[in-house]
Amino acid sequence: MAHTTSEARFDIYDPDLYVDGPIHEIFAELRRSQPVYWQEMPGEPGYWAVLKHADVAHVARHPEIFSAETEGVILENSPPEQLERSRNMLLMMDPPRHTAYRRPLVDSFKARVIGRMEEQVRAICRAIFADAAERREVEFVHEVAGLLPSQVVGELVGIPREDWSQIRTWAEQGTSSQDPDLAAPDGYAQTGMVDMAMYAIDFATRRRSEPPRDDLASLILAGNFGDGPMSEIEFGSFFVQLVTAGNDTTKTMLSSGLQALLSHPDQLAELRADRSLLPSAVEEILRWANPLHYFRRTAMIDTELRGTPIGAGDKVAMWYTSANRDEDVFIDPQRFDIRRHPNPHLSFGVAQHFCLGVHLARLEGRVFLDELLSTFPVIEQTGEAQRIRSNLNNGLKSLPVELVRS
Repeated sequence: MAHTTSEARFDIYDPDLYVDGPIHEIFAELRRSQPVYWQEMPGEPGYWAVLKHADVAHVARHPEIFSAETEGVILENSPPEQLERSRNMLLMMDPPRHTAYRRPLVDSFKARVIGRMEEQVRAICRAIFADAAERREVEFVHEVAGLLPSQVVGELVGIPREDWSQIRTWAEQGTSSQDPDLAAPDGYAQTGMVDMAMYAIDFATRRRSEPPRDDLASLILAGNFGDGPMSEIEFGSFFVQLVTAGNDTTKTMLSSGLQALLSHPDQLAELRADRSLLPSAVEEILRWANPLHYFRRTAMIDTELRGTPIGAGDKVAMWYTSANRDEDVFIDPQRFDIRRHPNPHLSFGVAQHFCLGVHLARLEGRVFLDELLSTFPVIEQTGEAQRIRSNLNNGLKSLPVELVRS
């Protein structure tokens, strides 16, 4: 359909804007003036950026109107064969298929079950920090924060230890393809994802020939997903999402979390003095530095949001980075506040696609920060942090710090 919005004032598609641009001021201005904002894209149809908290929740709650499965969850239209492969990822399924695939996994991710992993997560953190203490000066994103989720996911899924670091690299390549420093070497955005899917297909074939183990791989391979077990190819796509979500977003939460605390030393001091603030600090980190800027949907019918007509087939992007600072929902939304309550941020999504790994992410965040502060009485940033060049991935690619044990 033709889009007759007033002239675009900002290019919120431009990945450079997310490196060090005034992104939060721009979103605050658009929430006031054009909360459903039409953004052109180079070389293909543009999209509606949905910027208010209530509207993002509305889009998420109505998969019959706004589909994840039809054209996927990123702004760029994928080639048909790539799209077909991606549809075996949970985040790119609509009900009822989404419900059938998610149901067998839910019990494994319940708070009670994940809670039993606390000592294991603590032990991994202590080992990571013991190694970091030897070096003192570290690049925190990759040398510290990235190590915990890859080990936790590796243990949980049953991935051989010697493959963890390769899988971590693939996960980052898949989500950071707009950053030349992090993208796959040949520049083909999906290379990391394809390599990981091929790995997972081989892994599934091998595991099916072995006795079941007490891990997620055995559970998934034995599960009934609506009409029987998953094929190896379906498992490949499923594995890619599980591992990428578990690795990359958690690495971002942990590194962005430390940066937020270092830039608010009063709150870092409060957290050191009172560890009962850890759960609310993790929630505020997730709100203030949400790991993903957006997910896309595709309108299935003509509809409207806030009086703005949206045509069938239009791209619609739920912009979490804006919704998490909506003045109608959060008091003083640009302020980082580890005591913030209530904190209904949308970083884990909402409705059917509410993050399956929410309890695991919260546990990792809480335990990691607790052990970090206990191990290092002094943590100092030693150089400028660098952000990922991406309009999807809201994270750091480097954070140089000195960790002082005593």
